Amino acid sequence: MADEIAFVPLGAIIQSFKVGGVNIVQGFPTQEDYAAHNSPHFGATIGRVANRISGAKITINGGKSYSFVANNGPNTLHGGDVGWGKRIWKGPTPVGVRKTIPGISGELKGGETVEFALTSEDGDQGFPGEVAVKVFYTAGKITEDGKEVTVLSQEYEAELVGGAEETVINMTNHSYFNLSGGATIDGTVVQLSSASYLPLDEWGIPTTGPTLYTKVATTTPFTLGVQEPDFDDCFVVDPKASPSEVPIDTRAQPLTKLVTAHHPVSGVHLEVLSTEPAYQFYTGKWIDVPAIAGLPARGSRSGFCVEPSRFVNAINVDDWRNQVLLKKGEKFGARIVYKAWKE
Repeated sequence: MADEIAFVPLGAIIQSFKVGGVNIVQGFPTQEDYAAHNSPHFGATIGRVANRISGAKITINGGKSYSFVANNGPNTLHGGDVGWGKRIWKGPTPVGVRKTIPGISGELKGGETVEFALTSEDGDQGFPGEVAVKVFYTAGKITEDGKEVTVLSQEYEAELVGGAEETVINMTNHSYFNLSGGATIDGTVVQLSSASYLPLDEWGIPTTGPTLYTKVATTTPFTLGVQEPDFDDCFVVDPKASPSEVPIDTRAQPLTKLVTAHHPVSGVHLEVLSTEPAYQFYTGKWIDVPAIAGLPARGSRSGFCVEPSRFVNAINVDDWRNQVLLKKGEKFGARIVYKAWKE
């Protein structure tokens, strides 16, 4: 893998992503540091179910009820106390070189691809069924509009292999980006692809379908700073699309640019693209990591997240549940691509 990008087996975590000498993701020097201090889920692969499950329970498999730990108020967050972001994965295993990334123009220079694999047992954190899950990372560079762009592609695949006829899956990556090279994300200029979001209750559970976001004009560039509200919201890519028709495997869907961001002082730019129907945009209000291993403390707004995924709490909403309901004989799939460069 390119020198600019590194991973650790714990959580199949993206440990570093350097652009023009700036590491644009928050992280730690060692896997032991992640195990001890990674309460914000820096860089982690999140599953079985990213984001929240209302009431910490679901009903699938012909009316069977399953209960989970309530680790976020009354709800389950990011797969429970020991979700996939806190498991040791097998990898990184080299699996070849890719010359292109679907949906990305231009030949990929480098293109080294590695695989992380995990077996999630039947009953893992209370979830039914044994699941074989893989994450593929591909890193390289393309030339775009006369500039060299670093590309990091992620592909998720999960298959129910035993123990139940149905289970629930919603995977994402939880990297925190800081393009400034400084202590906070303030001054970062951001533009989102959508002005529609899912209004949430006090515990982060959607109360209705897609609604216009009115606090900030998100589809035109705005600057993160003291005058901008804290974000921790699920934005919907296409509010006119039927949520019930989102396939369990979105990998064949077109890549959509979800978020563009740059910092005018560092000159670092980032684009996040995905095949997923929604994404959580979070400006890191609750980050609280002490100074360790020669790194300064990381506090509120030291990074922002873009977490492509299915709708929050989809399994408990009749019109959304097919987005996350994985049946035997099917595969869950999704893709996320980061593009970054420095002026």
